[in-house]
Amino acid sequence: MCGIVGLFLKDKSLEPELGRLLTDMLVTMTDRGPDSAGIAIYGAENGSQTKLTVQSDDADADFATLADDLGRAIDAPVTLRRKDTHAVLDLPADQASQARQALRELRPGVRVMSLGETMEIYKEVGLPKDVAARFDVARMQGSHGIGHTRMATESAVTTMGAHPFSTGSDQCLVHNGSLSNHNSWRRKLAREGVHVETMNDTEVGAAYLTWKMQTGSTLGEALESSLDDLDGFFTFVVGTKDGFGVVRDPIACKPAVMAETDQYVAFGSEYRALVNLPGIDAARVWEPEPATVYFWNH
Repeated sequence: MCGIVGLFLKDKSLEPELGRLLTDMLVTMTDRGPDSAGIAIYGAENGSQTKLTVQSDDADADFATLADDLGRAIDAPVTLRRKDTHAVLDLPADQASQARQALRELRPGVRVMSLGETMEIYKEVGLPKDVAARFDVARMQGSHGIGHTRMATESAVTTMGAHPFSTGSDQCLVHNGSLSNHNSWRRKLAREGVHVETMNDTEVGAAYLTWKMQTGSTLGEALESSLDDLDGFFTFVVGTKDGFGVVRDPIACKPAVMAETDQYVAFGSEYRALVNLPGIDAARVWEPEPATVYFWNH
């Protein structure tokens, strides 16, 4: 049992409010997942730069000279913006692969949360309200975002076990449910060169979508394929640089509700996550159909 929230803004005037609105939605889902929480925010691009969001259990030591050390290693300018146990490294997009390799050598204890031109992921162990406060999520701006509150059932309560999971540039996934064939897909994805770092079945789901898109599928097509290839009970909410997608398995036993207005599309595991959104009284509200892909993009 976990809680999912998502908000895709159509109205640019709401972008300064994205973090505040998502924080309220996330905290409302606390009793569906009190052990850890995370959020993915899609903000503004920064020219030819990319963002590498990282986490450390010893942030003071690991982050102190990381920008300078990494900049020397890749021979390119790197800046670091710290948020509690996380930091966002801004670096040239064409140096992203070299930066990830250098980071493994320079700081073996630092974990990569996400990579992308617009996306930043923050996640930690703790109550959703505390996690959101640590990263000052309410002040974040952007075009869309996804959040998750976790109640661990199949693995330990850890930072890396928290959602969202990102296995591709500007791509993330959150999940409520359980995949029954994730180990076979983990092995297949490894043979295809797609690395999965944790034992969490959700990361396998994220990696599956990354692999499908790397082999030519659109996000919508990848979500359609997941209905045939992934077994179990699941509700997926997925973000990309420009889009926001939702799919439920054919049985759809996990709760989900959506709302749409001229200003936004919103998702919540329960309707109460949506009640404070602007104009919700006039929104079209519905339960996503089983085995049906919903997708919006800018």
